[in-house]
Amino acid sequence: MATSLRNEAKLKAYGRQPRKCDVPVNEQGRYLKVSQYYGENVYNFHLSKNLSQEDKESLNQVLNGKRNIDKPLATKVANSVMDWAISKGATHFCHWFQPLTGATAEKHDAFLSFDNDRPLEVLSASQLMQGEPDASSFPNGGSRATFEARGYTTWDLTSPIFIRESVNGKTLVIPTAFVSYHGDALDTKTPLLRSDLKVAEEVLKFCHLAGDKTIQRVFTTCGAEQEYFLIDKAFFFSRQDLVMTGRALMGSLSSRNQQLEDHYFGMIEDRVLAYMQEVEIELYKMGIPAKTRHNEVAPGQFELAPIFKDANTAADSNQMVMTVLRTVALKHDFVCLLHEKPFAGVNGSGKHLNWSMATDTGLNLLEPTHNPHENYRFLAVVATVVEAFFRHADVIRMGIASHGNDHRLGANEAPPSIMSVFLGETLTKILDSMISGGKYTPDMKKAMDLGARQLADLFKDNTDRNRTSSFAFTGNKFEFRACGSSASIAYPLSILNAAVADVFAETNALIEKDLAAGKSIDEALISVTMKWYNNAKAVVFNGDGYSEEWVHEAARRGLSNNRTTPEAISVFKDAKKISFLTKTGVFREGEIKTRANVMLERYIKCREIEFRTLAAMVHKQVMPCAISYKSELSEGIRKVKDAGGDISVETDILKKLGDVTKQLADKIETLMSSYDKYHHSLNEDGVADKVAKELMPLSVDIANLCNRVEELVPEDNWPLPKYYDMLFIR
Repeated sequence: MATSLRNEAKLKAYGRQPRKCDVPVNEQGRYLKVSQYYGENVYNFHLSKNLSQEDKESLNQVLNGKRNIDKPLATKVANSVMDWAISKGATHFCHWFQPLTGATAEKHDAFLSFDNDRPLEVLSASQLMQGEPDASSFPNGGSRATFEARGYTTWDLTSPIFIRESVNGKTLVIPTAFVSYHGDALDTKTPLLRSDLKVAEEVLKFCHLAGDKTIQRVFTTCGAEQEYFLIDKAFFFSRQDLVMTGRALMGSLSSRNQQLEDHYFGMIEDRVLAYMQEVEIELYKMGIPAKTRHNEVAPGQFELAPIFKDANTAADSNQMVMTVLRTVALKHDFVCLLHEKPFAGVNGSGKHLNWSMATDTGLNLLEPTHNPHENYRFLAVVATVVEAFFRHADVIRMGIASHGNDHRLGANEAPPSIMSVFLGETLTKILDSMISGGKYTPDMKKAMDLGARQLADLFKDNTDRNRTSSFAFTGNKFEFRACGSSASIAYPLSILNAAVADVFAETNALIEKDLAAGKSIDEALISVTMKWYNNAKAVVFNGDGYSEEWVHEAARRGLSNNRTTPEAISVFKDAKKISFLTKTGVFREGEIKTRANVMLERYIKCREIEFRTLAAMVHKQVMPCAISYKSELSEGIRKVKDAGGDISVETDILKKLGDVTKQLADKIETLMSSYDKYHHSLNEDGVADKVAKELMPLSVDIANLCNRVEELVPEDNWPLPKYYDMLFIR
């Protein structure tokens, strides 16, 4: 029965055709340009006919932090939002928030209300601004008792309200923060908003000290690239491990996978391209600027990259990107896998956070300009950021820790678990020359001679790209490459922002001291640049982060290498290392403890689900398959032997299969009995440590034994979709 199910899944996948979706057209049936329907499902108060010009100016002041929104104005906005949403076909609204699950949450309420017996649609100011979900059922790390159920969602005015379409209706989505009854953040948005305010405060002061008083606002910007896998849903629902854990817990690697390097940027197959196009249409309607799409390194792996937005909106947008990737995939009979390592042996998936700081005057503070060696403000910004990354590297590493990312970091496809900064040849030479007292002579930017006049001139950038670096300067931004593909970017962004704000406060104090001593602003900027760069040089590495030599070199430099999630989150125990999170006001002390407990608890639970799923598959699928084939072989050997034939080959296979089966039975018993023993005898720290150091390597051994069974039994006997099926049949 199992074999027929696998074959049925393959036949379904073979027969799939690209899905056609409704492409936006005008009344004459002509295709609309993206610019004509972009953001059509996003509420824009500037276009509201229900709001006066005075109301709109007041809202601008609210958004710029110059005043709070009062109830009369909120009532007007609520009526405007409701009228717009209903005109678009929405019947419900929801407060959309981001609890500590790493995903999003929402509770839908109808606009429907009653005035006596008369039905009518209502969205009040209080409904717009505040909600009251049950907070007890979300992760809280033991910070609240089960009976302490009250929590609040509160409207985030800086993130656009939008409409999400579904098959049979539309819902108004109101982005909100999620806090406890006592005001502690139970989400990822609240700390991110706090961190952006702190960066704005310190970096604005820096800009004013540096002589630019025209700047009135600074904010962090982000563009989050998103990698993902697509497999046919017939294969997905035929594998318990994919459904339960998001990754294949076993599977023999196909003979050809990614070693020919032919999938990366390769031609996009019709069925996948149709999917990508529908994803983009949905995102464009919600005002999410998807820019780039392409095949990634592994077969079945792809990437979507957006245009930069402010960090808070970018974090919200990325959550919707993940939602849309998943929901649209099902319409195309795909399943989108966002796990960091869904298939062992091929590239995993990450999420590159392109991070910078911008001003209200349109300035990118990480833009080097044409003469970066003379742009002392730029160099001071870079040196301050490098010092922040160096000083707080262990906490930043903790911010991207997860059970899924443990499979990916350092696996020659992602940056290692050692946090380092890549600055590139030009910037490193400039900073080194400042330290040494030498003079930097810039190379003239010339077109490269490609030996073919038919080609357009190609100018060499002043920095290369380094895929092996955790935090790489890529021309006018830093690319934080270590975040996992399934993770919320809000958490690592809030930590990174807190780190940067912390050091900028010291930068400002140093500049003020130098200016008071009579130094010029250029002298003060040079001084602070040299101080931070000289102090943080150990974290700067422009070489191959995948190499074993770097592991030893990093240790010599005193850099940490926290390979697993339990090691990474142990930083919570060091009060000195995490103190900047509370000093900057990005996190409260209780919120830090909550996150420490949630991360530890989640790691253990996810690993337990993996172990129990692996055990179930071994007992119910792999072992029965092996035993059945052993029986077939034994009967065949008996018949051949009775006929006087040679049975050496059959006997050898039977022996190998018997040895593997025996080892498999022993190891799976050891895995589960050990986990149960540790779970009942150790605290959570002890369990996590044993899981990472003992049980995960054991589970890998079990997976390899399962793979050996897969390789020994005939094709038609194996009950599970294979790597070949899942990665190549679309």
